[in-house]
Amino acid sequence: MADAVGTEEALRSEKRAILAGAWVDRLPAIIAVIGLISGWQFIVTVFDVPTYIAPSPIDVLAGFRDNAKILWLNFWPTLMEAIAGFLVGNTIAVLLAITFVHSRMAEKAFFPIAVFINTIPIIAVAPILVLIFGNGYTPKIVIAALICFFPTLVNMVRGLKAVSPATLDLMRVLSATQTEVFWKVRIQSSLPFLFAALKIASTTCVIGAIVGEWIGSSFGLGALIIEATYNFRSPLLYATVFMAALLAVTLFSIVTVAERRLIHWKSPAVE
Repeated sequence: MADAVGTEEALRSEKRAILAGAWVDRLPAIIAVIGLISGWQFIVTVFDVPTYIAPSPIDVLAGFRDNAKILWLNFWPTLMEAIAGFLVGNTIAVLLAITFVHSRMAEKAFFPIAVFINTIPIIAVAPILVLIFGNGYTPKIVIAALICFFPTLVNMVRGLKAVSPATLDLMRVLSATQTEVFWKVRIQSSLPFLFAALKIASTTCVIGAIVGEWIGSSFGLGALIIEATYNFRSPLLYATVFMAALLAVTLFSIVTVAERRLIHWKSPAVE
């Protein structure tokens, strides 16, 4: 009984030590954020900057409080568009990367097209998609998917090919089938590369959704940014921008947690 109590107390002490270490690791970032906000408040106050040009942090907090309902109403469409674009763009990229690895001809035919599409500025594609699909959710999702697509495609192709010749030779000696090589070697090798791309996509999908909302939309955080800008509602503008940033950080954190749960190693090429 005493041994069980001692073990439980040791586990609690270890957990407290881990939490304390995590807070110590985050302390520099917390101090930096507090310093930036304090400096922002100081500059706006000392130089008496008009609120419509640059509101103080206190004004931005007031903007959150006074416009909470409209912020939340516009948050949900952007969240849906970003997540849908993230899923669609990355799914297509992964499937296409698998096709490229198994078919050299397909890679030669379609990879240059993917590169060409990526070179077109997304802000130039957005009006075309709005003309084709209208002002609903579809063009925003397509734009978010496009902006996620290329980094994931490139990383996934690289990851699927990042298998040492010695490992492939070993699988041949063991009489492994192409399916076994794919699932047990290539997929495992590609996961660090895939999650590196997903981290990028988790933030850019929010950018894509907001860019889509700038072009002829009446809902979403992007539309609210435009409305607040033209009406000189700076506290609301800043509050909307911070909410969009918070959404991107949240999606990034979710991908990071998933990576830590699924991957316990990293290829040196990814680090």
